[in-house]
Amino acid sequence: MATRAIPITELRSPRGFRAVLSRHGEGALLRAPLSELQVNVGRLCNQACSHCHVDAGPKRTEVMTWETMARILDWARRSGIRQVDITGGAPETNPEFRRFVDGFLALGCAVTSRCNLTILTEPGQEDLATWYAARGVRLVGSLPCYTRDNVDAQRGKGVFDKSIRALRALNDAGYAREPRLALDLVYNPGGAYLPGDQRKLEADYKRRLADEFGIVFNRLLTLANLPINRFAHYLERTGEYGRYMALLEESFNPATLPGLMCRHLLSVDWLGRVYDCDFNQMLDLPLAARPHRYLWDVDASSLAGQPIATDVHCLGCTAGAGSSCGGALVD
Repeated sequence: MATRAIPITELRSPRGFRAVLSRHGEGALLRAPLSELQVNVGRLCNQACSHCHVDAGPKRTEVMTWETMARILDWARRSGIRQVDITGGAPETNPEFRRFVDGFLALGCAVTSRCNLTILTEPGQEDLATWYAARGVRLVGSLPCYTRDNVDAQRGKGVFDKSIRALRALNDAGYAREPRLALDLVYNPGGAYLPGDQRKLEADYKRRLADEFGIVFNRLLTLANLPINRFAHYLERTGEYGRYMALLEESFNPATLPGLMCRHLLSVDWLGRVYDCDFNQMLDLPLAARPHRYLWDVDASSLAGQPIATDVHCLGCTAGAGSSCGGALVD
């Protein structure tokens, strides 16, 4: 039996996502045991992309201090965390970024860095590719298309060519050529629609980038654009908000729920405060919808079974094949 489409006015209320879960026979989202820590070290970035849910850019002043980083490292040591995902802004613009990464590596953590690629072409970052390679950091690079026009339209003039230069530098340093150096790319749609099939898009990316530029990479991760911050403003400006939200609601897929990143990941902002996911962080929706807490005040072992703070934007992660920082959630 088809479910009744929920009016847009209801979707835009905090009850919208919970109503969709209920109509599909699903209860509230609860946390699984914690397996990964994601840290946003600031909103400073050398780019200001039109789709950026962080609202990052060259003029942002939110930058994590070493004092906060040291407290996070101490918490990670005490909690036994073994997987860490570092993001921004462009995380490399934080002056303590490299020291922070080395701190996690010293604890035995596997580190992922979310790199916008063009940061490798900035002054002072000329050694970044070899620095990453020497440490075996997994890289997730943003490249929303394999054509110049589409990338530059989303991310700014000249970004595509800089990204290609960066990818070549990473390949030269061994990324995607040596088994220990993983280089994944991220695709997100340029407009108000869902990403296509991840495996097909990956095959297209690999063929085009190899044939035209001699570039190789490991995996392509497809991410849906969530209706928050710059993309939400775009939807409002173009009159697409209602249609896009209806698309997300109509495309709800219960099979995505077990793999949602909010179930196993803890998100930390530049001040050290905690959230269920990076998207909730950008909407200032604290962990479990409780008052703000700092990471060092949270017992990692107590998180399993706790409720997850949700709102209407969560429909972006559960539509179609699903979406998370790890790409599509189901085939």
